[in-house]
Amino acid sequence: MSLRSTGSGKVARDPVHHPLFARCYTRLSVAAETRMGMAGVRDRLLAGLAGRVIEIGAGNGLNFTHYPGTVSEVVAIEPERMLRQKAVTAALHAEVPVDVAPGCAEALPVKSEGFDAVVLSLVLCSVRDLPRALAEARRVLRPGGEVRFFEHGTGGGRAMTLAQRVLDRTVWPPLSGNCHLSRDPVAALREAGFELGPYRRVMMPENGPVMPSSYCSLGTAWRPVADASVTGG
Repeated sequence: MSLRSTGSGKVARDPVHHPLFARCYTRLSVAAETRMGMAGVRDRLLAGLAGRVIEIGAGNGLNFTHYPGTVSEVVAIEPERMLRQKAVTAALHAEVPVDVAPGCAEALPVKSEGFDAVVLSLVLCSVRDLPRALAEARRVLRPGGEVRFFEHGTGGGRAMTLAQRVLDRTVWPPLSGNCHLSRDPVAALREAGFELGPYRRVMMPENGPVMPSSYCSLGTAWRPVADASVTGG
């Protein structure tokens, strides 16, 4: 199956359209690679992966150069057109084949049980329907397949969690491409039927001011081996 995109194809309507946020995110994410240690986090997130991988919400493709050579193919889904175009360029510099395609997390344009691993990297905060997005991730992953996740979410003491909720109900999602600060990605993965593996808290930046978006989780989960097939796609 080929999903390789040149970024020049015409798409009637993108499911996500945040051009101003996309421009800001591109600048901030590139700076964070060294200043916040994100390059090292990406190495830890993707180390040891093998086979076919789907990355949901690939953004501007900064993960691509961190995939190990044991990965046979990456299908990278990105709904925002400007970020997708950046991802297409980034794919040219990857050491593994990367196919960039439009699509949203709640309706992945791929067949069921076709992937050995799912990568979720700073995407669950911004999906419109979190349970549905994780149901889709489970659908496309083969039984026994692995989820690698690096996500930010709720954390800190009472004052910080209150601040996160207030921001989520007011200015933060409109300014940040529908990002939410108070979601709990680990609990959401568990509720979606994944088996949680090792994970740990990571503060971003590791050495710097604590912000509402600083509380991250880096870890692994699996689709249960005995999982019955979900409705096909």
